[in-house]
Amino acid sequence: MPVVRSSEGTTHEIHGARFVSYAHPRVGSKELCAWRVEIPAGTQAPAHTVDREEIFHLLTGELLITLDGRAERVTAGDTVIINPGATLAVENPTDRPAASWVTTSVGLTTELADGTRLTPPWAN
Repeated sequence: MPVVRSSEGTTHEIHGARFVSYAHPRVGSKELCAWRVEIPAGTQAPAHTVDREEIFHLLTGELLITLDGRAERVTAGDTVIINPGATLAVENPTDRPAASWVTTSVGLTTELADGTRLTPPWAN
């Protein structure tokens, strides 16, 4: 039975946030990837378009999520469903950190506004 201990998560830092990946093909997941994102106070990540559905569940804190141009304040316990092709921006305008859990399918890629395509290492 594949069990990934909390101490075994793979950490990546990008755009001021910390991503800790727990489920991906290298640890035995065949179809899904899952990670925790720690978003410091004052962080504003660049808008990006996703090519796969993402489920974004806010564990702690409060964020401003902009999805296809519509901004929505979300608080701990809220879940945002991000459909393929949607453009997402995440901002923590508060003075406290926030943390979320994200799940998507293996192979996710994102595209930044300047056309740069990224394949996050925590999603493959």
